[in-house]
Amino acid sequence: MTCINLLPWREARRKEQQRQFFTIAGGAAVVMAAVIFYIHIHIGGLIDHQNQRNDFLSSEISRIDKKIAEIKDLKSEKQKLLARMNIIQQLQTRRPEIVHIFDELVKSIPGGIYLTRARQEGGVLTLEGVAQSNARVSSFMRNLDESAWFENPRLEVIEANDKNHVRTSRFVLTVRQSARGPEETAAEAAS
Repeated sequence: MTCINLLPWREARRKEQQRQFFTIAGGAAVVMAAVIFYIHIHIGGLIDHQNQRNDFLSSEISRIDKKIAEIKDLKSEKQKLLARMNIIQQLQTRRPEIVHIFDELVKSIPGGIYLTRARQEGGVLTLEGVAQSNARVSSFMRNLDESAWFENPRLEVIEANDKNHVRTSRFVLTVRQSARGPEETAAEAAS
């Protein structure tokens, strides 16, 4: 005899398919949530790691910037010290120069002239004095021009004075210190 199944098997199958669908969908949702959570945790870890690297790089950059600033300060200090050393070196080499200048002035002054004031500014000497005559001032200027220590004597002022029936001339002249030393002048004269 044939068996007829009168139970609603289609409906049971539909319910079974729905249950399987919801189970698969729920499982997929759980797996998807787990994957998203893992990706979130992993990306968060990568971001934290990158932030740590960025912080490290920022601290290293600021440390290096400080060192660069220190190096710049040291370089500027070095330049200042080198400038001071150059000035001291120039002063050391020019120390005997003033002695030679005064010695040469004494040799260049003819009789009948005396100096009342001598002032040096840079490489220019300003000499003030009194002479018995204008010819003696001319002789003094010639002597200065012939000297190895001086060049380009220039008369700024000459005034005649009559005091107690004695005629004198007050003068002011400037003369440059020679840029060439007496050794160079002597070498040129020899050649």
